[in-house]
Amino acid sequence: MALEIKQTLRQTQQLVMTPQLQQAIRLLQYNHLEVVNELEHELRENPLLEVASFDEPFPDGDARPDLTSLEDAIKEPERPRNDIAEVDWDNYLESYGADYSPPQRDFSEHPQLENMASYQERLLDYLFRQLQLSDIEGYDRRIAVEIIGNIDESGYLDIELDELARTLDVPVEDVESILLRVQEFDPRGIAARNLQECLLLQARALDPRDPLVIEIIEEGFDLLEKEKYEALIKKLKITYEELKPALAIIGKFDPRPAKPFTSTDTVYVAPDIHIIKVGSDYQIMVNDEGLPRLKISSLYKKDVHTAGAAGLTKDYIQEKTRGALWLIKSIHQRQRTIYKVTESIVKFQREFFDKGIDYLKPLILKDVADDVEMHESTISRVTTNKYVQTPRGIFELKFFFNAGIRQGSDSIAAEAVRNQIFRIVKNENPKSPASDKEIVEALARYDIHIARRTVAKYREQLGISQSSKRRKRF
Repeated sequence: MALEIKQTLRQTQQLVMTPQLQQAIRLLQYNHLEVVNELEHELRENPLLEVASFDEPFPDGDARPDLTSLEDAIKEPERPRNDIAEVDWDNYLESYGADYSPPQRDFSEHPQLENMASYQERLLDYLFRQLQLSDIEGYDRRIAVEIIGNIDESGYLDIELDELARTLDVPVEDVESILLRVQEFDPRGIAARNLQECLLLQARALDPRDPLVIEIIEEGFDLLEKEKYEALIKKLKITYEELKPALAIIGKFDPRPAKPFTSTDTVYVAPDIHIIKVGSDYQIMVNDEGLPRLKISSLYKKDVHTAGAAGLTKDYIQEKTRGALWLIKSIHQRQRTIYKVTESIVKFQREFFDKGIDYLKPLILKDVADDVEMHESTISRVTTNKYVQTPRGIFELKFFFNAGIRQGSDSIAAEAVRNQIFRIVKNENPKSPASDKEIVEALARYDIHIARRTVAKYREQLGISQSSKRRKRF
């Protein structure tokens, strides 16, 4: 059969990712703060978009958007699609639902001092400041700078002395001598090469010194680390009464001397939706706080109607108007989707909201997707990196989706099982902590049957160490 080139006509279906569709998907997966930033960007880029003044009255009956108002907001307006001049500029999505009050205009009260961010000095700056105040000068200061620059975030020296000496082309004895000077800096234990040296530096800084504490760290550190106290008593030839106060002192030492300089800034989240209990029912309210009330600028109506307006000007205005209308519609579509997904979650997890985490049920994306008649990928985008404020606290929407574990003839969520494990460990005897096997047996009394390795996995996820590490002998 001879090869030939010919044209054929064939109909196919494929998804075309238009810029408008990409924008809608992007807005759907954004959290509240990211949507606010995106709208601010669009307000700068699109001259047809304006923020409605707070002095302008809300439309009649406008309140915080519920599902009905959100459904109405995304309905296509009845308008000719080929003539932008026929758009009902005064009524088409002048603003969309929000009931937040006008901003506080009384600036007489200043923010509370405790609400202002404080400056936290970095460890590197703190050590360099001590170096400048010390008598380490010239050749020695250059070595000290390199030592400080190689201290890790926990406060330990993160380089071998011989390697540092080769880098600086100086004798290793000089590096070790300056290291001892740097180890005198605050916080005590800084620039240690290992945990034993870190504890020893803190023990030597005690005032008054405790010789037994220093002896325990120098001579019996291996036994101390393994909690072999009987062998430690025999090796140092001391009594139990002498060992106990020494261990109490060592227990107060900080194994991570740089911890106070670790950034511990509180990360705040803005809930995308609120669930409020009213009587025996739960009300869902979309969070529109901070979102600007968008409207189409009336200034450009004149340009569209002006007979002398250039064709390119009209084309530009039409393009920007379509973009503005699509953005407003996409915002409403996003709010509506979040509302419906949250409403479905409340329906599935009603017992959790009524009784607590022990009643959290297994739930997967497909369950909610089938309930709201959307695709699983849409539910995944909605629930990712978004938070909901409930009467039981603030949770990420992903929190409500859990794998199921058999509990008798019913199922229980994995998160509820982790909570049970946490409760068992919290109420255990510190001198005889529960092993993984004992936790399995305790869960079985609640008709929860899981393997020991599953308990170990959940325990690690909760940040709980092994029973041997949790045991307190004194």
